Amino acid sequence: MTKPNARTILALVAAGLLVVVVAMVGVLVVTVRNAPEHAPELTAYAHGTTVDVQPFAYCAVTMQDCKVLPERPEDAEGTVFAGLPCDPDATECKQGHTVNLEVPPGYPLQLSLPRKVADAPWLAQLIFVTPTGEKVAQVISRNDYPEGAMALTIDSRPIPELRLIGVELQLPILARDETGREFYVPHAAWSISTV
Repeated sequence: MTKPNARTILALVAAGLLVVVVAMVGVLVVTVRNAPEHAPELTAYAHGTTVDVQPFAYCAVTMQDCKVLPERPEDAEGTVFAGLPCDPDATECKQGHTVNLEVPPGYPLQLSLPRKVADAPWLAQLIFVTPTGEKVAQVISRNDYPEGAMALTIDSRPIPELRLIGVELQLPILARDETGREFYVPHAAWSISTV
């Protein structure tokens, strides 16, 4: 029996490495493909601070199979999310909550949207407070920004009498009540307190 030469040994090592690399890529592809889909996150920035904003609530457009529901039942009271069930296939229904990010008056709140949200027909409820404590709501939507915009800048004090105290970004769907009246409800929402 003859000893293998250096070229044969190198060829065998290269073939072995190729098999290992192909196996690792195959395992990686299967792992990524089978990974559970997670709800999209927003990124909020103000006055030198950045926070990731997980959904407050996140359901399928059929208002079933919720992956995220409000952390406390009282947070869902009076909303479309009250009493909704979690996705039966979910190993654990995540609990959503309002994220706190201090936005000093005069500084903007900047939101970075993932492509999945930016391409959807989103709207945002901006909540302002007057010096007397009265709350004033303003609604902005994807239609107020250029096509494909993935970043929003929200003025925390659009006029001197108003101060931004919260933002809720929503993905709405059309709903109909028993009388046939149509209206919008969110199937997903992200909530930020700015005080």
